Amino acid sequence: MNIKINNKKIECEEGKTILQVCKDNGINIPTLCYQENLEPEARCRLCIVETKDGKLITSCSSYPKEGMEIKTNSEKVKRARKVNAELLMPEHMDKCFRENKNHDLCRLIHELGIREVRFDPKKKYKVDLGASVIRDDNLCINCGRCVAVCDKIQSTWAIDFAQRAHHEHVTPYSEKNLNDVACIKCGQCIAACPVGAISEREHLQEVLKVLKDKKKHVVVQTAPSIRASLGEEFDLPPGTLVTGKMVAALRRCGFDKVFDTNFGADLTIMEEGSELLKRIKENKGFPMITTCCPAWIKFMEHFYHDLIKNKNMSSCKSPHEMLGSLIKTYYAKKANIPKEDIIVVSIMPCTAKKFESTRPELKSGVDYVLTTRETARLIEHFNIDFKNLSDEDFDPVLGMSTGAAAIFGATGGVMEAALRTAYELATGKELKSVDFKETRGLDGIKTGKVDLDGKKIRFAVANGLKNARELLKEKDKFDFIEIMACPGGCISGGGQPLPYEKEKIKKRIEAIYEEDKRLPLRKSHENPMIKQIYEEFLGKPLSKKSEKLLHTRYFKRSPF
Repeated sequence: MNIKINNKKIECEEGKTILQVCKDNGINIPTLCYQENLEPEARCRLCIVETKDGKLITSCSSYPKEGMEIKTNSEKVKRARKVNAELLMPEHMDKCFRENKNHDLCRLIHELGIREVRFDPKKKYKVDLGASVIRDDNLCINCGRCVAVCDKIQSTWAIDFAQRAHHEHVTPYSEKNLNDVACIKCGQCIAACPVGAISEREHLQEVLKVLKDKKKHVVVQTAPSIRASLGEEFDLPPGTLVTGKMVAALRRCGFDKVFDTNFGADLTIMEEGSELLKRIKENKGFPMITTCCPAWIKFMEHFYHDLIKNKNMSSCKSPHEMLGSLIKTYYAKKANIPKEDIIVVSIMPCTAKKFESTRPELKSGVDYVLTTRETARLIEHFNIDFKNLSDEDFDPVLGMSTGAAAIFGATGGVMEAALRTAYELATGKELKSVDFKETRGLDGIKTGKVDLDGKKIRFAVANGLKNARELLKEKDKFDFIEIMACPGGCISGGGQPLPYEKEKIKKRIEAIYEEDKRLPLRKSHENPMIKQIYEEFLGKPLSKKSEKLLHTRYFKRSPF
């Protein structure tokens, strides 16, 4: 199909919108409500273009026709686009310009040359202060991106539009707070929001306060995916591994010890792999489902009570909670420090981890959780030149990990790590290849089989909770299932650098698989420090002490 854009002849594929054709040809059109992989809502009206007959149409929802002529930046388009932006900005502009925020709308306002607010603010909503996620409808522009993600990607439906005209706003059902509905705290709404109307509940000020307290021994641990994403906050290319710089920066922030959550991931595999082998031996409790993702756990508690009743869920805590428990027990004893004087800070890609650390049944050893974005602000607070730092290593004892732990950050990584260990523990044979390619990639659902000492284990992996719903319809076809709430896994969690783009996610995933390849040990059970902690402290996987410190239970919650 041949069309003209800005008087230039362009050949384009059928089925692509005008916006997609323009993107393919390097023509920039501003958008706010548009999201990759979702049907366009055409609510913000900022992507308008002009046709030959002078009509203004939304490029995100309009398709080209043979011989069509389009202008993307005519005077008429610029005037209309500017007015539409002005109508979106009254409540938003003053606050964001004052606080020096850099949201998509702020950048667009700057590009359009808008420097004053012509229309009066009308919104006066109470801010919803959740345990993990904060909503401020006064900043919301009703673009619908958060609603679409909660519906189309996560199938949670915790928020939607209410009322009409200038009273229209986004809210949980019955105007409740997020804490009072089936919100899973995943933070994908934060990632989707182009104006900062939804954000994480910050722990940054609390962490800065404890870092000043000389009576406290402050320990930090970092999740597998952080090392592949933190660099983006300092203008490094997506997928740049910054493990050593990250450790060095955290030491300069004043943390007494810098440990690696990957150690907790290796420990998780020892417990979870042993749990799987126990179920195989007893021939019951299938499918067993992984429990590393707290957003998935909360989703399950709201919508899949049968998984609790039938004991399908692994009882393992997530890796950072396991490590938090060990820091307050094993490490405290080793270092001869009262556990009351130890503060544990987890750096996570995930806002649900903030909620997880408040769950009373976990008796969490984690005191505060910082997202990747908060961590970047922490480093900036201390004026640390991140890019030029020399690499440093994690502190020993709880800082040593394997390649199996590194891949926890990607969808399928937990499954692959578990299979590497379960195979060798079950068969007593060495794996010829540790790479389980069937678990990798960004497909919503992935399946495969592995032979564990004569028993065929059928496994499945889902990322994004809409995909999880589809997989769970056929759960009885499988023996072992991994579910991650966020599309792509933790690598695109709700606390990661913004904005999200599919190519960025791919590069982050490639980076953590490179980390796996370069490490000398690639199976969790080969980690010598894991062996040592069982010999000195835990006894063996699934021991009474392991059950007490590293395992948990789940509760039925209302789907409403």
